[in-house]
Amino acid sequence: MDLILLGKAVILGVVEGLTEFLPISSTGHLILVGDLLDFNDERGKAFEVIIQFGAILAVCWEFREKLWKVASTIKTSSISRRFVMNLLIASIPAMGLAFLFGKYIKAVLFAPIPVASAFIVGALVIFWAEKRQKTVAASKNPIQSVDELTPLDALKVGLAQCAALIPGTSRSGATIIGGMLFGLPRAVATEFSFFLAIPVIGGATAYELLKLWKSPISLSGDFTWAIVVGFIAAFVSAFICVRWLIRYVAGHNFIPFAWYRIIFGVLVLLSAYTGLVAWSH
Repeated sequence: MDLILLGKAVILGVVEGLTEFLPISSTGHLILVGDLLDFNDERGKAFEVIIQFGAILAVCWEFREKLWKVASTIKTSSISRRFVMNLLIASIPAMGLAFLFGKYIKAVLFAPIPVASAFIVGALVIFWAEKRQKTVAASKNPIQSVDELTPLDALKVGLAQCAALIPGTSRSGATIIGGMLFGLPRAVATEFSFFLAIPVIGGATAYELLKLWKSPISLSGDFTWAIVVGFIAAFVSAFICVRWLIRYVAGHNFIPFAWYRIIFGVLVLLSAYTGLVAWSH
């Protein structure tokens, strides 16, 4: 058993779980950490997508009562049917663009320098959204839960999610901040982002597994164990992060994450410019 590979799997799993639902880009962090760990080949990219499902299972477990209620009442409850429809509507734009341009985006933008640049740009958007949120909060938005979202609200969030196709932008950041810019309360936008991750990342994981099944990359041996270990690490760390974030958004804004993005992005750019780190291109 390759203990070094398992160690990399643990590190990447924890990074995935801690960053998937925060507005700081899990994909961006995985690209950077994978580059530092020299685990950024085709196997590494497939690994990163698959372990994201571990983080999704953490959301499913945290919101199991809500999900079970929706599943058990979808035939009788218009609220449950609208909830599912909203998730489908919000998922379609990003999944469609990923299908059409995913290969091009991975070839051009899945590298440390574009990721660092997206970190900084995304931070500026967060500053703007938080400033605007004060005005929205003062106007007492009538939407107080995800069950009150309309299909149009879902479509707007889904369109905002398309920005997350640029690595370093953050899927959760795009949906949460996008929802806030469209007038949703922070807590509602955050919760909807949790649920929206289930079909989007679940679909991406299934697609990646299908590609692996048909590819020459072997799923046996050490790589399989790495996936298992990374999956578990992602689940545990994501569960802790989701619990924390639910409490955090009740009384805090996302400004600290914006400053984190700027500092991290600048450090990556400086390390590349000075040659301190030999980032891949």
